[in-house]
Amino acid sequence: MEIKEILKQAQEIWQGEKLSLSQMIVVIGKVFGDVCRWERNYAKDKVSHTDDSLKKELGNLIVCGIQFSENLGYDPEECIRLALQSQKKISKEI
Repeated sequence: MEIKEILKQAQEIWQGEKLSLSQMIVVIGKVFGDVCRWERNYAKDKVSHTDDSLKKELGNLIVCGIQFSENLGYDPEECIRLALQSQKKISKEI
């Protein structure tokens, strides 16, 4: 799926609503918390910890990143290019 298509679908889902940076932080925090709970893997959570649930949360991070970068007036593709450059640099430092 192309980045533009992901963005279009996200905009349709949210009916064009643009979140503030504060709201974006809350959404990303919620998703990140879900990933952390998946890794923590407490007995009470094990029933809901399926591959599909983790894939969903990883997908949420991807879609949020694309949508939120556009909401803030940034080109999602440029943000992705910058992130890849940063990861390339970090991978050499580790």
